[in-house]
Order: sequence, then structure tokens, then C-alpha cells
Amino acid sequence: METLEKKRLAAQAAVRYLEDGMVVGIGTGSTVNEFITALADRRIRLEGAVSSSQATSARLRELGIPEMDLNSAGDLALYIDGADEATRHGALIKGGGAALTREKIVAAASKRFVCIIDEEKLVDVLGGFPLPVEVIPMGRSYVARRIVALGGQPVWRERVVTDNGNAILDVHNLRILDPVGLETEINQIAGVVTVGLFARRGADELLVGGDGGVRRITP
Repeated sequence: METLEKKRLAAQAAVRYLEDGMVVGIGTGSTVNEFITALADRRIRLEGAVSSSQATSARLRELGIPEMDLNSAGDLALYIDGADEATRHGALIKGGGAALTREKIVAAASKRFVCIIDEEKLVDVLGGFPLPVEVIPMGRSYVARRIVALGGQPVWRERVVTDNGNAILDVHNLRILDPVGLETEINQIAGVVTVGLFARRGADELLVGGDGGVRRITP
């Protein structure tokens, strides 16, 4: 089975978590795009959706799904998003699409976080995918030096500017055995907006699309 079809299976399985009249948080990425398509096809009447990125907002407008601002919506019952890597314990690496800060805010404001991935994203130890870190532009080199001291190899994602106007460092050569500890340590570096480790607030459920269908993992 092709990877796209695995993503589609996971995305379609997430639709069953929705109810008419709900305000749902929606993340960013290729698997989330499949979820938005499935959402439009099922014609579920949401009160609104809170988007984590300009790209997702554009997709919602394209399909006529009403968008709400998080400041107006308040706390959310449900957040649906993908990940670049995930463990069975619900710890994630996110930020390949450079939307990690807004994704982290929406996840924090949501009672339930359902993560939709294809089976290739499920790993035993995080770090195979470079860890994104959003940084204030003037602090990029300073943050990079601090990350080198932690054992990582940061690479500036050139010509990429986040929706918040910031830069991204992708940190290679990490084997993340303590996701909560590393998330806390990197977040405390001056100049870091946020790190793409979702461990302190990880996924409550994983829907994993694979050759055998969709597996549901509850950390």
C-alpha cells in the first residue's frame, strides 16, 4: 500500500471523533489535508475549526469550512494533527511544515489530541527526523551554538519564514531518550520560540494507517 493511502486511512478514521456543532482544532501537513478532504466529504456540520497555519486556513476556506480564532473559541474539545515522528507513548516530533508554534498552542488548548500518521512515522526513539526549533531571527546563531553544546547539529532552514515571522533550525544527530527533559531544556534557551517536541503535551491517541488498516494506540 502506498504511503498516501495509509495517510488517507488514518485521516478518514479520525472523522468519527467529530460531532455536529463541534469546534475542532486542525493541524498542518499532508495527512491533515486528507483529513480536511474527508471532513468536507462527510458534510459534518461543525460550528467552526481553529487552524494552526495559514496553509490550513486556505484549505478550510477552499472547502467552505468555517474558521474560528482561538481567542474567541476558547478551550477546544478536540485537536486533530499529524506528526513527523511518533512513539507509542504519544511523544511527537512536529514542525516539518514550520507550523510548530501554532500547533503547540492549539494542542495545549485542546482536551483531546488525536494524532494521525502513516505507519512509517511510528518509531521507538525520536530523532531520526530532524528536530525543528523556531527561533527569533536575531538569536539564530546563539541558539544554534547552545544546541551544539547539547549534542545536536542544527541546520538553518534557509528561505523559510514561519507564519510568526521567525526562522527554523532543524537539529540533526539526536537520539531523544528523554523527550520531556529535552523539550524543557531547549525551550529555556533565550531566543527559542518553541521546539517541535510534543512530549509535555503529547498525543492522547494515535491513529496509525498501515497495510493492515488503522491501528489505534492509546499511550
